[in-house]
Amino acid sequence: MTSILTGDIINSRKNNNDSWLESLKKILKTYGETPKIWQIYRGDSFQLEIEDAEKAFYAALKIKAQLKCTLNIDVRIGIGIGKKEYNSSKITESNGEAFINSGFAFDNYLKKQNLAIKTPWKEIDEELNIALDLALLTIDSWSVNSAEVFKISLEEQEATQKEIGAILGITQGRVSERQKRAGLDPIMKLEERFRKLINQKINE
Repeated sequence: MTSILTGDIINSRKNNNDSWLESLKKILKTYGETPKIWQIYRGDSFQLEIEDAEKAFYAALKIKAQLKCTLNIDVRIGIGIGKKEYNSSKITESNGEAFINSGFAFDNYLKKQNLAIKTPWKEIDEELNIALDLALLTIDSWSVNSAEVFKISLEEQEATQKEIGAILGITQGRVSERQKRAGLDPIMKLEERFRKLINQKINE
C-alpha cells in the first residue's frame, strides 16, 4: 500500500510572484527525488508519493503550512491510498489503485473541500472526509502567522513553546496563542487518528 497526493495551487495565476514555487519545491524535495517521487507539471499541479500511506495526511499538512506561509497562496490536495501496479521513473507515468484513488478524490471531492481522501475502504473515506472538512474550517483560514507556527511545530515536534518562540522571535505566550489559533492540538489529534485507522486497515 502506498499513498499518492495530487494537488494544485489555488489562485496561482492571480499571483505573479513565483515564491510559492520555491516553497513547494522545498517541501517536496524533503521526500525524495523528482521526477520519480514527485513532479510538478502544468505549471501549478503536482504529484507526490508517500510510501508509508499512514503519513499522507501529515505530508498534506506540511505542504499546506509551507504554502500558506506565502501570502495568499493555498493548495488543494486529493489523497489516494491503495496499491501501486506500475512503477515508472516518472511518478506521473506510474499507475495503480493509489493513483486512481488520488485522481478520483481530486476530481470529485475537491469541488466541496480543499483536502480529501479516497481509500479502498468506504467507511474510512466517510469518517476521514467529514473530519477533514471540519479541520479545514481552521486550516483554510490560517493567517501567515498561524501557518508559520504550525509548520515549525510540525518540523520541531520536540521543541518547547519557548524554543519555537526563539525561532520566530516572539514570546512563549504569543506562540501559545498562535498555536491555539492554528488549531494545532485538535488537528494533530486528527493526524494521530488518521495514522491509526490507515495502519489498522493495512494490517488487517
